[in-house]
Amino acid sequence: MSTIKNSQNTLEDIQVSVKLKLATLWASFMFLYIYVDYFHLYMPGSLSDILAGKVFIFDISYVFLMIAMFFVAIPALMIFLSVALTAKINRRANIIIAVFYIPYMLFNLAGEAWLHMYFAAAIEVVLLCLIIRYAWKWPRIET
Repeated sequence: MSTIKNSQNTLEDIQVSVKLKLATLWASFMFLYIYVDYFHLYMPGSLSDILAGKVFIFDISYVFLMIAMFFVAIPALMIFLSVALTAKINRRANIIIAVFYIPYMLFNLAGEAWLHMYFAAAIEVVLLCLIIRYAWKWPRIET
């Protein structure tokens, strides 16, 4: 008696490189990061504060906007750099930047924060922790 294998029940589990995992984690992080700011515009008083030249306690100026762009550009660039950098530099960059961004994301909850902001911050911190974990446990070549 022969057994017939049902290949329809077997799923192929393709191994994904650490670089690709890191890039997709940064991309997920960026979507949340951008959408929290976007959804903040729907909160009562946000637009009037912006029109008055204020964000939280900060005056909106070219310096403020440049600093804000800097903080958005780093994780946006990490999507590409996670794929392009060599393993040694990549590992260090991902760990350092993710560690730096955890308190920064939590600082963004200062002032008036609604439930959606706490929810997104929790997910962002989890994503950053996963970035740290994958980079920390980067596979090594036996020599």
